[in-house]
Amino acid sequence: MGKKILLIDDDIDIRDTITFLLTNAGYTVDTCCHGQDIFTTIEQSSPDLILLDVHIGEVDGRDLCKLIRSNPKTSFIPILMVSSIENIYNIINEHGANDVIEKPFTEEILLTRISRQLGF
Repeated sequence: MGKKILLIDDDIDIRDTITFLLTNAGYTVDTCCHGQDIFTTIEQSSPDLILLDVHIGEVDGRDLCKLIRSNPKTSFIPILMVSSIENIYNIINEHGANDVIEKPFTEEILLTRISRQLGF
């Protein structure tokens, strides 16, 4: 079984596309469309990496990233923020993300950034 990725995004088309690409690349993907109860979601999924959209409906993914980083049980999980906002690279330093993926992105960029964080 491949590494497990938790994808948190409220856009069903983005979730379906990323899930398709990652599943074809050998990853196991769990999805979530909101940021409520993030620690329960992470505990149930036990992901090796989290793909986190910046805008998840009413929730700000940057705040979720900070929460995940501040919890000793989840602080070690690599987080890739996904967004089309300007200055997305500031998220790495300001909010604790390991890396970012700018929308729109290619399959190659997605898989390369994930592989880099997972160490292969």
